[in-house]
Amino acid sequence: MTDRVIPEPQRRRRRPTKQGVVLSAELIVDTAIRLIGQHGADALTVRRLGAALGADPSAVYRYFHSTDDLLLAVADDLIGQAQHGWQPTGDWRADLRAIGLRIHAAYQAHPQAALLAAHRTTGRAHEIAAVETILGILRTAGFPDPEAVRVYHAFVDQSLGFAALDAAALALPAPAAAADLRVWQASYARLDATTHPHIAATAELLTGDMRRSGYPYALDLLLDAAEARLRVASHDAAGRNHAAGGDSSAGGDDSAGDVHDG
Repeated sequence: MTDRVIPEPQRRRRRPTKQGVVLSAELIVDTAIRLIGQHGADALTVRRLGAALGADPSAVYRYFHSTDDLLLAVADDLIGQAQHGWQPTGDWRADLRAIGLRIHAAYQAHPQAALLAAHRTTGRAHEIAAVETILGILRTAGFPDPEAVRVYHAFVDQSLGFAALDAAALALPAPAAAADLRVWQASYARLDATTHPHIAATAELLTGDMRRSGYPYALDLLLDAAEARLRVASHDAAGRNHAAGGDSSAGGDDSAGDVHDG
């Protein structure tokens, strides 16, 4: 699929396919995610999409300018899936943790699509809503704006980084995934304590833990650090307010004294 600009009215026109299905951007994105899940990145072609939709391949051009345009829509749809059904609790830490786990879960549900989309910036509705929500949580919690942006950046990069890493593991063919697991069991678990004392001492724990994603624990570590920085920022702000209030109070006392003396 090559880049191609389509007039907006034409792109919005809907026609039934040969199977009697009315095309829409949402249907095309859903179909693309399904095909990517079945066949990997190579599935994202106009010809394969057209066949799956029962439509002429060129019909896809009425909704997306190019495969990259469609890929960005897929990426944004995954972000939307992560947000679907989420409700704020008012506890900034609990809310961020829930969002992070939802992002991770949404990408794990579609690992092949995650490999294509996790590193993209869409600038579309779901992504914009997510950025606004996360920054709103941090600013409402009391993080100063520079700190809120830094925490946001670390939070999102961590969640998407783990999403892509774990998606890559899930996308491995079963024999390769089993072979990777056997490395921990057959190699690391059998290392000699005289040459590798730390691995030998933790081998059973290490082998068991490597079966799971490290993301939930890494997320808690990040939130611990953010919470500590929030306490520092709040303490500093309180100190500045106290100093400003003290100066004002001192000035008021002098003024009162002058009036009394008069």
